[in-house]
Amino acid sequence: MTHTPDLSTAVWRKSSYSAGGDNDCVEVADGYTGLVPVRDSKTPASRPLVFSAGSWLTFVESVRGQEGA
Repeated sequence: MTHTPDLSTAVWRKSSYSAGGDNDCVEVADGYTGLVPVRDSKTPASRPLVFSAGSWLTFVESVRGQEGA
């Protein structure tokens, strides 16, 4: 059974690629061992997606590998 963490006190930070805008950003919350909660800044009240830390790392490394491609 998968346990969804309590995110009621999560501190969200925006992607460094947000260009300083308030919308159209991905936000993540730190401090959840082994998990990375992710949400869309346009809909902060919506249920976030929660990824394993390993899956998130694979995604980020893949995106970084495509920079300049």
